[in-house]
Amino acid sequence: MRHGVSGNRLGRKPAHRKAMVRNLATSLVDNGRIETTVARAKQLRMFIEPLVTLGKKGDLAARRTALSKLPNIKVVHKIFDEIAPKFQERPGGYTRIIKTGFRQGDNASMAIIEFVD
Repeated sequence: MRHGVSGNRLGRKPAHRKAMVRNLATSLVDNGRIETTVARAKQLRMFIEPLVTLGKKGDLAARRTALSKLPNIKVVHKIFDEIAPKFQERPGGYTRIIKTGFRQGDNASMAIIEFVD
């Protein structure tokens, strides 16, 4: 039984899934918006929104926790110094997912995930 288990396995082993979500998060922070499948976008939202909340705290412990989850110091620096201050008054919901249709090759449902302005 899956009591309280959230998220989707995305057809990957845990290490591959963790690396993929980290790479998606890095791309999202760098570019502001990315296009991916709906399932990946939902997983990415579950990963990136707590990092932005840590960025709103802004203390050293929060920065170290963010670095343990996303070990790219430039990306964490950008979350803490550029992205999180924009959402200081917002209580959550920092990203939006916009469905864009279906991928040509395998008919997977695609979406754009971006930070809310």
